[in-house]
Amino acid sequence: MFSRIQRLFRRGMRRLFAGKENHVERPVSQSASGGFGVPLDTALSGWFQAETGELFTGFPIDRGDTVLDVGCGDAPFSRFCATQGAHVLFTDIDRTKVSATRNALKKTPSLRTSSFVSNCDALPLESGTVDKVISLEVIEHVDNPKRFLAELVRVARPGALFLITAPDPVIEKLQKNNLAPDEYFKKPNHVRILERDGFAGLVESAGLDIQQRERFGFYWSMWWVFFWACGQEISPPWHPLLQSWTTTWSLLLESEDGPRIKRALDDFMPKTQLIIARKP
Repeated sequence: MFSRIQRLFRRGMRRLFAGKENHVERPVSQSASGGFGVPLDTALSGWFQAETGELFTGFPIDRGDTVLDVGCGDAPFSRFCATQGAHVLFTDIDRTKVSATRNALKKTPSLRTSSFVSNCDALPLESGTVDKVISLEVIEHVDNPKRFLAELVRVARPGALFLITAPDPVIEKLQKNNLAPDEYFKKPNHVRILERDGFAGLVESAGLDIQQRERFGFYWSMWWVFFWACGQEISPPWHPLLQSWTTTWSLLLESEDGPRIKRALDDFMPKTQLIIARKP
């Protein structure tokens, strides 16, 4: 059960943002019903803004940027950056993920790609060489978040932008106290719950200036609530409860008032808290 939770969690967090493999090419208005994840929800949250070249609203990827993707997983973020023509450095603790990402980025217009396997305690990069740093759903896993952030800051140039996310404490506490098995909150899964002010404090104590804070992901908060009730394996076919929830959420978003309701629910019980910060 322990390894199943770990694999599903990592896969689910990546698909939270990615929707499906061809998410970048999907028009926002296209129906998202029936798949794992809701691409329309992803776009409305601010992700993968291909027209403006922003990975997330307020986090542009420019041609020629050197981008570091820490914990690349299934590579949706690296792939977007490579599509914008950036030089993408990507790393993960999972060697198979790094290999798969390397193969995926061969088909993109990236200027150059580089990869390595690392737990990020020490990055094999020179100081002050990276323009953009991406660290999504990683900091809650590491043993020492201050040391982790310090290493990311070390390799960034002055003026570099950081995009960092962590699970929001509201849904984390609900899962820990009532829903998830104990293994979900033990190493190598989540070893800490980051309060919102505490998360911001860690980023600021690393010497970064916060530019933007966001919360989103009510759909995924509820997906995980329903998942724990289903008792299914980690692969399709998904339980009818999960399929029904995805369809219901997709229909809501496609309604006239759907985006407004999404914003209200994202604020009420988000799955993810996000910070964009700059190195002075």
